[in-house]
Amino acid sequence: MTYNTVLLARDAGIATITLNRPEVHNAMNSQLNRDLRTALEDVSADKDIRVVIITGAGDRAFSAGRDLKELNAMKPNALESWAARMGQTAIHATAGMTKPVIAAINGYAIGGGLELALACDMRIAAENATFALMEIRRGFFPGGGATWRLAPLVGKGWAMEMILSGEPIDAKTAERIGLVNRVVPRGELMNAARSLAEKIAGWSPAAVMLAKQAINQSMSAQEATGLNIAVALRALAETNEDRVTATRAFVEKKDRES
Repeated sequence: MTYNTVLLARDAGIATITLNRPEVHNAMNSQLNRDLRTALEDVSADKDIRVVIITGAGDRAFSAGRDLKELNAMKPNALESWAARMGQTAIHATAGMTKPVIAAINGYAIGGGLELALACDMRIAAENATFALMEIRRGFFPGGGATWRLAPLVGKGWAMEMILSGEPIDAKTAERIGLVNRVVPRGELMNAARSLAEKIAGWSPAAVMLAKQAINQSMSAQEATGLNIAVALRALAETNEDRVTATRAFVEKKDRES
């Protein structure tokens, strides 16, 4: 199967999914969301695939998050926004994978891009990677799981600071606070991700799947409730006039600069 906005490669039990919109820093629009979900369904059904790696095309970005031009063109409707996010996004599909998923973060991981990385089981970052949740600057807040998944990794204080300030952190800080497993030189990123994937793929698939399930269930007994609350509140924030005005101003500024 071919996709418009992702690349899918398989080799020796490992699937590599590459977000492929490098001209816009792999921003996540509706098409990429659909393609990524379909690719995840594809590798999930493939019995030969044991581990999945997700990365971004180019050397500048894993993903810059939501495509704000697409968002700006949408007619605000809180109910539709909530319904569209309930179990339908590629981020939630990533988190729901029974096979281990490794994020190979090759640059900017911003907004929904960072939330996609958080939905993966492990994260390896290139030394040039930058991490941020900047939604607060646009009049809303992260709605793809960061309000639930970030704090267990980095602690409540760092989660609050990243979400409420919108300020970015660099790769070394991300490693220090536990956001990523490790940081490697840019040219070694995919080799490092592949090495970890090969090690995991060498063990019993059943044992790996059940161990992942045991860890997830022990840590997230209330995850569904937490995510549902975040989705509902994000829908309200996303459709308020402050968000509409802020996003329109950001897009218009970008258009003038390009």
